[in-house]
Amino acid sequence: MVRATSRFVCQTCGAEAPKWTGRCESCGAWNTLVEEAIEARPKALGGKSGKGRALPFVGLRGERAPAPRLSVGIAELDRVLGGGLVAGSAVLVGGDPGIGKSTLLLQAAARVAASGHGAIYISGEEAIDQVRLRAERLGIAAEPVKLAVATQVGDIAASLADEALPELVVIDSIQTLFVETLDSAPGTVAQVRASAHELIRLAKRRGFALVLIGHVTKEGLIAGPRVLEHMVDTVLYFEGERTHRFRILRAVKNRFGPADEIGVFAMGDEGLAEVPNPSALFLSERGPDASPGASVFAGIEGTRPVLVEIQSLIAPAQPGTPRRAVVGWDAGRLAMVLAVLEARAGISFAGQDVYLNVAGGLRVAEPAADLAAAAALVSSLAGTAVPADAVVFGEIGLSGEIRPVAHTEARLKEAAKLGFKRALAPAPHRAGAAIPRVADIAVRELRHVTELVALLARGDKGRSAHA
Repeated sequence: MVRATSRFVCQTCGAEAPKWTGRCESCGAWNTLVEEAIEARPKALGGKSGKGRALPFVGLRGERAPAPRLSVGIAELDRVLGGGLVAGSAVLVGGDPGIGKSTLLLQAAARVAASGHGAIYISGEEAIDQVRLRAERLGIAAEPVKLAVATQVGDIAASLADEALPELVVIDSIQTLFVETLDSAPGTVAQVRASAHELIRLAKRRGFALVLIGHVTKEGLIAGPRVLEHMVDTVLYFEGERTHRFRILRAVKNRFGPADEIGVFAMGDEGLAEVPNPSALFLSERGPDASPGASVFAGIEGTRPVLVEIQSLIAPAQPGTPRRAVVGWDAGRLAMVLAVLEARAGISFAGQDVYLNVAGGLRVAEPAADLAAAAALVSSLAGTAVPADAVVFGEIGLSGEIRPVAHTEARLKEAAKLGFKRALAPAPHRAGAAIPRVADIAVRELRHVTELVALLARGDKGRSAHA
């Protein structure tokens, strides 16, 4: 029997098939199967051809110093990384084209080189002159960053072996690299996986921090199989619209620090500038007077409290199905809040188009935004403004109850720091529990969505729990 010399691999999920089909049977994607040559497999381990090496086993208890970290000199990037880069670690950075991935990492390499550490930047997409033009525009052309252009993994590995040990190596991007032993084109599943494996193994053996830039698909995921995300230690995503000047760098995986941490940057003429106080930035365009359909949500992103404005617009719908559009929040969560308001509070959104937007380009995934979104919706429908000096947070259950959320004190302290005087927050459901007292913040405790509706429908400022 003749052994097959090729296989068909889905470029979305990495599933293999013996022959080409229009639709992947694993993930259901269409026209994603690409033919790739089968690699020569090593002989079975533990067989007659050889004997495995015995592994040394140790106990769970042990003493070791914390992993040394390399600060990149950009506070927001260090925050997302958990305090800096760890020697021998691999970081994957993804984002839409033009969002600023290459700009940020070129700035980080320049900061590392300026601090006396070795930094190498290898581009597979741009020529050396193009990278130099960007460096001149950013004002970092004088920094001692070692620059090269390459797409062959073997050339990169040989060059890194000859160079003095660097602390940071940036690869832009992993989809442009290829391994000569594979016949498939660069960017395919096999090439991305093999290239990343070789570079990560080299980084862990030599002890330098490796940063890989990755393209994303139209769904917003790293191009290639999810196995690439499992291979690296940290996965960062750049969020934000290119038309906005705000950029959000979010950690979705971090073996050396907290996940879901965010860093906020502002795009300017001299590259990406870090924003130490994102709450003030997101609320900078908010007017002094309150208007119907807007509420300020006191959220938590990673370990930091962030205040952001949630805006809503209710408009008469054309005959047919009313439209539900949301930007920066989960559309399914919006549908649930609308259903709860209609079933438990008697507010009908039938025949109305509903638009919800998180101002500033931030994407909110926290359930605590339910109450702020409901406040914006009710405010827009009733034509009554939420008090301009009030923040709102809380999770809404299907029965209409408002559930407590974590980090209440941190949310209130951030609101007080920015000048807010009141808060609409969930009442503690546990007997004997109380909302932490924060100076200059009067808290109105809510237990059910009907209380929120009554509060906004009559424009009552309400009696605070801590007055």
